[in-house]
Amino acid sequence: MPATDLQPAERSRPHLLGLVAGLFLAVALVLSASLFTRAWLKVADSDSVTVTGSARRNVAADFIVWRAAFTVTAPTLLEAQRLLKVDREKLGAFLLAAGVTDHAFTPIAIAEVSGQEKQRTGDEETTTQRIVGYKLEQKVEVRSADVARVIKIDRDSVDLVEQGVMLTPSAAEFIYTKAGETKVEMLAEATKDARARAEQISSQGGRRIRGLRSARMGVFQITPLYSTDSSWDGHNDITSREKTVTAVVNASFTMR
Repeated sequence: MPATDLQPAERSRPHLLGLVAGLFLAVALVLSASLFTRAWLKVADSDSVTVTGSARRNVAADFIVWRAAFTVTAPTLLEAQRLLKVDREKLGAFLLAAGVTDHAFTPIAIAEVSGQEKQRTGDEETTTQRIVGYKLEQKVEVRSADVARVIKIDRDSVDLVEQGVMLTPSAAEFIYTKAGETKVEMLAEATKDARARAEQISSQGGRRIRGLRSARMGVFQITPLYSTDSSWDGHNDITSREKTVTAVVNASFTMR
């Protein structure tokens, strides 16, 4: 027998593998068709369909809150009060020059500055605490609808530091005040999106949407632009000027 001839068992092995592969493919097609048929029958036999719709909109903050604290330290309380008054006048002039007249100062916070004093009596040395000065702190708050102007104030506040004012600004709060009316508009958009989804689903079962049966508001949140954060409780971001508003609606539609 030539060396190239195959035994019967060897010749039948590829044929057997082909049969097994074909069998698996047939089973997969049957399962796929079964799932599709079950979904079709579920839509076809049901009186309603429930879907989730959503809407997204990019907005910009229209209100800003800016705060900053300034401090002075002096050996006496009287001197500290005098220095604080000078710095407060510098800060007021700075805001006025920037076109901001609506600002408020908080009450002054007073803290004693303690230091250690060493005394030697013979071979013994003792250390006692005593008041060596006073530290005064006051804060200023600006609330404005002119977001760009206040952002510039925050950027230019370094000029006050160069004048000797120990100013420490806090992170600004960016607020979107139209959230209420935007919410109403976006819920309508989300419901419209839900209806479009319901129509796609019902058409697979040969049905048509008759009308809205019920709707329940889902998550409504305001997040920084391009953020992927989400929460069941919803977000209301104040850290970013540019924001994304998202509304979700769970809606049920009757079919015919």
